[in-house]
Amino acid sequence: MDKLRVGVLISGRGSNLEALLNACSFSNFPAKIALVISNNATAKGLLLAEKFGIPHLVIDHLAFTERSNFDAKLDSVLQAAKIELVCLAGFMRLLTKNFVLTWKGRLLNIHPSLLPSFKGTNTHRQALDAGVKIHGCTVHFVTPELDSGPIIAQAAIRISCTDNENDIATRVLKIEHQLYPSALLMLATGRVKLDNDRVIIDNDIATNEILF
Repeated sequence: MDKLRVGVLISGRGSNLEALLNACSFSNFPAKIALVISNNATAKGLLLAEKFGIPHLVIDHLAFTERSNFDAKLDSVLQAAKIELVCLAGFMRLLTKNFVLTWKGRLLNIHPSLLPSFKGTNTHRQALDAGVKIHGCTVHFVTPELDSGPIIAQAAIRISCTDNENDIATRVLKIEHQLYPSALLMLATGRVKLDNDRVIIDNDIATNEILF
């Protein structure tokens, strides 16, 4: 079976990278992590890539005077590695419009909120300030607009009046680690289609709602 070749971009500890690596380690999983790239030489996620025997490298954004030059280098490395799908996993760089459009429909991100609510940073603080009772995470296609791409999958938790940011962050991260591999599986098996910037999922049958 030809597996989908996935590149993962990271900047830090790589907890979502680890979730993807664990999923891809099963022989029947239809995707494989073929390359890990970090813009940060001290990112702990690079050690995970080494542990799993995955090719990995650093492209330091500080070595480029223009953001577009960094993105061009990133693109050339991904293309050379024959990457078919890119997953952002804690990659702390805003990508240029040209890069995003080049990889349109092949560039995923996981965001720690139920988009379209709470875009940007400090999402758990935003959720607490808003007083919402349901919060969670979203896997979506990346578009040039921040945290605005077509939604592929979401998972949710309940928020109680006693929860603080750390409580919420821990629980949301746990469901991120389940959701991202699940979304990748759907992509790799061809269940996800883009139709006028809306995601259509084959055999998308409603089931009882599950809140983790």
